[in-house]
Amino acid sequence: MQRSEPKFFACTRSTVLGEKIAKAYGVELGNVIFSRYSDGEFQPSFEESIRGARIFIIGSTHPGPENLMEMLLMIDGAKRASARHITAVMPYFGWARQDRKDKPRVPIAAKLVAKMLETAGATRIITMDLHADQIQGFFEKPVDHLFASTLFLPYLQNLGLDNLTIASPDMGGSKRAYAYSKALDSDVVVCYKQRAKANVISHMELIGDVQGKNVVLVDDMVDTAGTLTKAADLMMERGAVSVRAIATHGLLSGNAYEKIEKSKLTELIITDSIPLEIKSNKVKVLSCADLFADVMHKVHNNNSISSKFLM
Repeated sequence: MQRSEPKFFACTRSTVLGEKIAKAYGVELGNVIFSRYSDGEFQPSFEESIRGARIFIIGSTHPGPENLMEMLLMIDGAKRASARHITAVMPYFGWARQDRKDKPRVPIAAKLVAKMLETAGATRIITMDLHADQIQGFFEKPVDHLFASTLFLPYLQNLGLDNLTIASPDMGGSKRAYAYSKALDSDVVVCYKQRAKANVISHMELIGDVQGKNVVLVDDMVDTAGTLTKAADLMMERGAVSVRAIATHGLLSGNAYEKIEKSKLTELIITDSIPLEIKSNKVKVLSCADLFADVMHKVHNNNSISSKFLM
């Protein structure tokens, strides 16, 4: 029996990416209208029948909370409209930095978000480069955890850099850096940092030699850009020829753009999992639309997606 085509919808902040994914898949983005009240409350409405259909709802849930609330309400609306399968496509899974209790009397927000998505009615989650891999375990539904390395590795290989060295901006990202170094057959260095408080670095030291090297910093996200820019400046002081950075999710909050422009970074390469607020000559965006469209096609047709897990 031939499968009917799935239907695609997008949350407000992810409409551009949703259109790219739908186009890459070969379908039109579905029509959903948000009615908004004067006090800020809003209500999504699917303007076409989704009864018995497989639907994909595309939306990165980066803070503020409105992005997450849009996703939850759309999932609930789809469930009540009798959709057969509801896949939450979340290129960036927000609140993921709160994946454990790192001090007393704090929530584990990533677990709470997972439970809310399932309670709303999501039957599957597709996301990319979670801040912590173990967040997959917070879900009882299937999670397809994609890696942006499928985008970044070809880009880095095409640069043809001599004396390439992969760097991790902190100890927690060393596993990711080692995976990239293995794929690129390069050396690895690691930055050791201490934080005075969230987003504020008090001290940073370099473990490894970058003298005469073209360095590529690898991270899952860049928020205020404090870590990446400080690491880049430190490496240039230690004799690096150039320093680039790749980060899957470009949150780029606060004065991140100013830091990047003033830093010694040659360029910052990110994906379009989160819409870019400001154009910058130092920030290059690689689209993840084809990656998600391909995986969504394979999911719809019950085909293997293991080829997308490079690391």
